[in-house]
Amino acid sequence: QVQLVESGGDLVQPGGSLKLSCIASGAISEFGVYHAIWLRQPPGGQRRFVASLFSDGTTNYLQSVRGRFTISRDNTKNTVYLQMDSLKPEDTALYVCNIYSGTVNYWGQGTQVTVSS
Repeated sequence: QVQLVESGGDLVQPGGSLKLSCIASGAISEFGVYHAIWLRQPPGGQRRFVASLFSDGTTNYLQSVRGRFTISRDNTKNTVYLQMDSLKPEDTALYVCNIYSGTVNYWGQGTQVTVSS
């Protein structure tokens, strides 16, 4: 059994920064083989892709966050991060972490980010 727990969400003013963490625990080995994705779901909206970091280091971003958000990982800590800068009200959402490898797929419960003055 593997658990993913996100943290770091908060209420922040526009233009501010947050760093989200997603920590995997339990029966997980070789965290580095997993691909990692951050998604977000705004209030009343659908969950959508934000950023990905493949096991080979390749990254991809939602166009509206490119240049403001940075996805990274520390395989020694079984952790994926999402650094979010220059936050905007439209970034308000529940941010969810997903890791997968082959047919194995794990999801976290999410951490709430609210951008408001």
